[in-house]
Amino acid sequence: MDQTVFVINPGSTSTKIAVYRDKKRIFSESIPLEISGEEKNAGLEETLRIKKEAISRSLESQGIDLRGFDCIMSRGGVLRPMESGIYRINESMHSEVTASAASGHASGFGLLIAGEMADSLGIPAYIADPVTVDELEDIARITGIKEIRRRSIFHALNQKAVARQHAAILGVPYEELNLIAAHLGGGITIGLHKQGRVTDVNNALDGEGPFTPERSGALPAAAVADLCFSGKYTREETVKLFAGKGGFMSHLGSNDLLKVKEMIAAGDRDADLVYRAFVYNIAKAIGAMAAAGDGMIDGILITGGIARWKELVAAIRAKVSWIAPVSSYPGEFELEALRDAGLRVLRGDEIPREY
Repeated sequence: MDQTVFVINPGSTSTKIAVYRDKKRIFSESIPLEISGEEKNAGLEETLRIKKEAISRSLESQGIDLRGFDCIMSRGGVLRPMESGIYRINESMHSEVTASAASGHASGFGLLIAGEMADSLGIPAYIADPVTVDELEDIARITGIKEIRRRSIFHALNQKAVARQHAAILGVPYEELNLIAAHLGGGITIGLHKQGRVTDVNNALDGEGPFTPERSGALPAAAVADLCFSGKYTREETVKLFAGKGGFMSHLGSNDLLKVKEMIAAGDRDADLVYRAFVYNIAKAIGAMAAAGDGMIDGILITGGIARWKELVAAIRAKVSWIAPVSSYPGEFELEALRDAGLRVLRGDEIPREY
C-alpha cells in the first residue's frame, strides 16, 4: 500500500513543502518568506499563523486532502545536542524549539507547524537530522578559552543525505567511508564525515568557517573586540554585521551571486578579488578538515545552492583535488531526505527516537 508523506522545510527566505506518495513527488512549492510583507515585524504566534495559513492555501489550491497524509516530516530546529536519526515531535521538543523560533531561526518553525498539523489530523510527525546533530570528537570541542567550547550546529540533514547518496553510488556503506562534505549556501558548513559520524564541522551559526554571501565567517578576535566596544553599533547591529550584512554583502553590497558573476564579467576587479578570496577560504577549510582526518579522505562532496555555480566548483576542485576526488551535488536534498526518513518509519525499517 502506498504511503503518503508531507514534508515541511523552512529556510531563511522561503518555506519549501512537498507531498510524496512513496518515492514519487506529487506536489511541491517554495513559499516566499514575506507572503504580503506582514511577516516582517510579526511575533512568534503571528508568524506561525501566517506560515500555517500559507501552507494550507497552497495545499488547498491543489485539491490535496490533508486527511490522506500518513505522517508529516519536518526539518528540526535548534535543540539540545543529539545523535543523528529520526525523532518523534513531542511536547518537550516543542517547548525547547519555541525560543529559537522566536529569535528568528527559521528551522524551528517547521517543527512547530508540523506538530500542530499532525495533532489536528491524528497522525505522527517527526524530524530527522536536525541542525544540532552532535557527533564531534572531544578534541574538536576545545578552544583557546576554557569557558568557550565549540558547538556542533550545521546543515546536518543535507550533508548526511549527500554523503549517503555518494556512498550508494560507490556501492560502499556510508559507515566505511571518510568524506568531507561542503554545504555552500547562505550559510556554509564543512564537515568531516568519519565512518558515518561527523566528527568535526564548523559552526556557521556562531560565526565559524568561510565567509558567505551574507555572513562574515571567522574574524580576528581582537578586531571583533574593538568593533564591539567602539560605540558605533548596538549589539543587535553588530550581530547583523556578522550574519546578514557580512560576506559579499559587506564587500560588494549584494548577496546575489548572479549579480556578482555579472560584476566580474564586466571587469569589476573588487568583485573578482572577493570571489577568489571566497574560493580560497572554502578550499582552506576543506584542507583543514583533511588534516583533521589524518589525510585519509575518500572523497570531497560539494553541495548546496552555490554548487550550481560550475566555475566556482571547478575553482575549488583545482585547489583541493590533490586531497581526494571531488564530486558535485548541486542544490539541496533535504526534501528527499525527509521523505525517505518518513518512509523508513512508516515501513518499520527504523524506529523513531524519543527526545
